Order: sequence, then structure tokens, then C-alpha cells
Amino acid sequence: MSQWIALSRTKHLDHSFMPRQGYGFARTQQLVPILIAELGQLLPHYVLAFVQQNGRFTPVAVTGLGGERNLYLQADGKWLANYVPAILRGYPFSLANNEENQQVLCIQQDHLLEGQGSEPSSESGTATHSEQALPLFNEEGSLSQSAQQSLDFLKKCDANRRTTQAASHLLQESGLIEPWPLEIERANDQEPLTVKALYRVSERALNALKADAFAGLRRHGALPLAYAQLFSMNQLSQLSDRAAFHARQSAHAEEVDLEALFDGADSEIFSF
Repeated sequence: MSQWIALSRTKHLDHSFMPRQGYGFARTQQLVPILIAELGQLLPHYVLAFVQQNGRFTPVAVTGLGGERNLYLQADGKWLANYVPAILRGYPFSLANNEENQQVLCIQQDHLLEGQGSEPSSESGTATHSEQALPLFNEEGSLSQSAQQSLDFLKKCDANRRTTQAASHLLQESGLIEPWPLEIERANDQEPLTVKALYRVSERALNALKADAFAGLRRHGALPLAYAQLFSMNQLSQLSDRAAFHARQSAHAEEVDLEALFDGADSEIFSF
């Protein structure tokens, strides 16, 4: 099983890293945590829900219907939507707290290489070869441009994660989150798929809030999350359509122009 390695200038000054090639690492991920900052980009493509962890709720994008398949992932690791949730785009880097409770930059072990790579030199600022390793540190001992971009993006995500957690907690404390016995209809008289352990915003409870409680949600930024989850339920067909797409591919190995269907999914890696 792969591990996360805390980066150290002392230990890894002469190391490089292999950039992420696609999203194969998320092949079995059925639920992807989301951020308030990306709600507008998520809504056209995903069903949003909440999951309960340690008594608290976390908002997620639903990317699977059970089993082992992420319905948003092609066999070659290409993401089948025009927007990829931010939490996945920081890979192969992540942030974690060390023993002193200080936040440190970590890298996935399989992407850490001995020896220096070279920074991208093309005019577009991207690597000229898909397998090119990039340096972790520059000659001055500071993070390389590529690693620093990843760190800055992860910090921005982490700050918004705390905002998202606070908003979710406020919705919970306001009694607005309820179990969601989700059923996905399927074609050809197949039995509906049931997705368990999901939660949603109660539209009835939201509409019944008193004015001061409603104003409190607005003041603390929780209303966008509540309404985004409610509006996203119109995207349930995305899940059934993607399940049918994968079933057709498995049965007939048909060729599909994925570039035309899902163009630009990774065009802005370090933005929401």
C-alpha cells in the first residue's frame, strides 16, 4: 500500500517527482469531498450530498453507485466531466500535520523519485513529455515552481475546507440535514439502484426556518451550500447515464470521442 511522505529539504533536495497523469488513483472513489468555493463549477456535473463522519457532516460529490467503479473515470484515467473536484487536483501532493502539529507538504510515495528532473521549458509552461520528472527543489533550496504551485493550491483548498466544514456544521445544528434514501432508476426494467448512508438538506425544514435563523445561515455563508445540494439533485440522470455508458463500453468496447464529450476537464489545475 502506497504511503504519503513528508517532504524535507534535508532528505529530498536532490529528488524529483512524477506529475499526476490522469486520475487513476481515484478509480474506486465513490464520494469526493467538495468545497464551497467550487459549488458553481460542480452543479452542472454532480449530485451533491452529505456523509456523516464522527458525528459531523461533510459535503461530497457522488461519483459512484456502489461496487468498485468511479463512474466519472475512464479506463485510461481520464476524468469524464468538464470540472474535476479540487481535492483531486492537488495529487500527488497533500497537506498533513506533523508531530509538532505543524502543517507540512507531503507527496505520494509512488511519485517520489531520486535524482533531479527539469522544470518545463515549453512556452505553455507544461512538460514536453508526459513522463517527465520535475524537481522538488531549486538550486537555492526553495521549492521548485511546480511544487510551490501545488503547495499554494493546497493551502487555498485547506482554508476553504475549514469554511465548508463550518457551514456544514451550521446546517447540522439548524436541523436541516436528513437521511436521503436515494434510488436511481435504470432502463430495461432493471431494479433501481439504492445508495445508502447519504444525507441531504431538508427543503421542508429550510423553508420553515424563522427569519433570524435563516439570516444566520446567510450571514455565515451556509445558504449557498444548502441550495447547491438541493439544486444538484436534478443531476441524478448524470449517474444513471454514466453507468449506462460504462456498461456499453464493457459490453461492446465501443469507441467514443471523449475529447468531444468532456473537453477541457483539466484545463485549470490550480483554480476553482
